[in-house]
This record gives sequence, C-alpha cells and structure tokens, in this order.
Amino acid sequence: MRYTSVAVAAALTLLTIGTAVQGQRGDPAVDARSLALLAKGRALQAAGNFEAATDTLETAVTVDPRNREAFVVLAQVAQSRGLPGKAIRLYREALSLDPNDLVALRGQGEALVAKGAVSRAKDNLARIRTVCGKRACPEVAALSASIAKGPPVVTASATIPATAPKKD
Repeated sequence: MRYTSVAVAAALTLLTIGTAVQGQRGDPAVDARSLALLAKGRALQAAGNFEAATDTLETAVTVDPRNREAFVVLAQVAQSRGLPGKAIRLYREALSLDPNDLVALRGQGEALVAKGAVSRAKDNLARIRTVCGKRACPEVAALSASIAKGPPVVTASATIPATAPKKD
C-alpha cells in the first residue's frame, strides 16, 4: 500500500514527460510564399527599383516573420537608399532570429559606421571573428575596411534663393 502512491506518481511523471517530448515540433521551414516574395524583392533590388523592392520585402516579412533573409535584404535596400538607422533596426531583427548570421553582422557594422558609431561596429567585428574562428571570412575583411574608412563626411550646404523676397 505504501508503494502504490509512489508508483502512481512515477507513472504519471513518465506519461507527462513522454507526451511533452512527442508534442514538440521542430522549426518549420519558412513559408514558400515568403520565399517567392523574397526572390521577387531581390530582383527588384538588382534592377534598382528600391521602392517596389521595399514593398515586396515587407510583404515577405509579413507573410512569414521568421524569414531572416528578407530582413537582411530589406536592410540592404535601406542602406542603398541612405537610411542607415532603419538598416540597423532591420539587421537587429535578422540577428534576433539568428545571432550568428555573418551577413547581418557585417551589414549592421557597416550601417553603424555610416551612422558614426564606430565603436559599436568594432563590437560587431569582434563578434564576426568569434563566429568565424580560425577560418577566413570575407566579412571580416569587408567590415575592417569599412571601419578603417570611417564614417562619411557630411557637410552642410547653403542654398541661395533665386529671387530675393520682397520687402513691404
């Protein structure tokens, strides 16, 4: 009688563990519609139609928010349009899905340099070196060159109006 309650508890524990293990699913693949939209967005980016590429890639991300490549390409389009702040945010989204994505780390580092945050870009470079280990990675050379080049110099330009305003 004393062992019955222990045996029942052990049986329920094994049943619960077995059910929980069977109920777990692996990571499902990215939705095929999202991948088709990603391919279309890349083609539009290559053609130089950044506005349509942005719309298509945002739709791809909406269809499947786990599409890390869509976030990366969307960030690249943002960088091409001169929006490094938006690119940094999009690269961060891609890195939240895969923290070791070398393309996203390099892209975010380059966007950080464009924004003037060179020390944070150096953190990305160190992280890329850690992920690559002893193998040679082209991302290390590309980000190192971008850091060495430094942020772009932006100068303010004054424009003189063609006609002077009339005084009353």
